[in-house]
Amino acid sequence: MVAKTNRRPTPAPLHNRLPVLRAERGLSRQDLAAAVDVNYQTIGYLERGEYAPSLDLAFRLSEYFGLPIEAIFSRTPFAPLSETVYGGPT
Repeated sequence: MVAKTNRRPTPAPLHNRLPVLRAERGLSRQDLAAAVDVNYQTIGYLERGEYAPSLDLAFRLSEYFGLPIEAIFSRTPFAPLSETVYGGPT
């Protein structure tokens, strides 16, 4: 008899633009963490893709940056800004 496992499939990685958004605004990880009420290490984990935000945290980040959640987080990699803004490498 084969044992049944209740393992969930590994979720796809969650990509984000947090480092770019922080750089645009001149924010440190500590600055952003204080603004959204989390530990600064949480911001590092998010940026490295080692942690997926709760829905509540995703909304707080969205509100802080004034952007929709899907502009900050994505299941697929974001295109480089050079392609998005400038039409690709020259």
